[in-house]
Amino acid sequence: MKNWLLILLSVMLSCTEYSSEKEAIMHVMHQQETDWNSGNIEAFMQGYWQSDSLMFIGKNGIKYGWQTTLDNYKNSYPDKAAMGTLSFEILQLEQNNHTAYMLGKWNLQRESDNPNGYFTLYWKKIEGHWVIVIDHTS
Repeated sequence: MKNWLLILLSVMLSCTEYSSEKEAIMHVMHQQETDWNSGNIEAFMQGYWQSDSLMFIGKNGIKYGWQTTLDNYKNSYPDKAAMGTLSFEILQLEQNNHTAYMLGKWNLQRESDNPNGYFTLYWKKIEGHWVIVIDHTS
């Protein structure tokens, strides 16, 4: 009986850890929405791995690096009107101890249009923080 209780406790703790890790990832996504919607691209970028190895895949192919990604965002969204209001819809989130995969939809509400699409994010837990290391957005 004692062994079963230990096994049950271990499983419950594991599930709680995974749940809190998923909550940590979702917190980053919610913070990115907030930062984007306040017009702060630099703060939005804190959800990304600050490395030259960060990969962003979009309509113009694969781009590498945190600074390159920041510069591309600034060029594509030069002001608050261009940034609009961003919202994410998470369709799937699979996570293990140090990596996660996320599939979702993005939507921008702007005065002149309403662009939207899908994204796939690959996350890693680096130095205790969940960060996006690969972003494929269409």
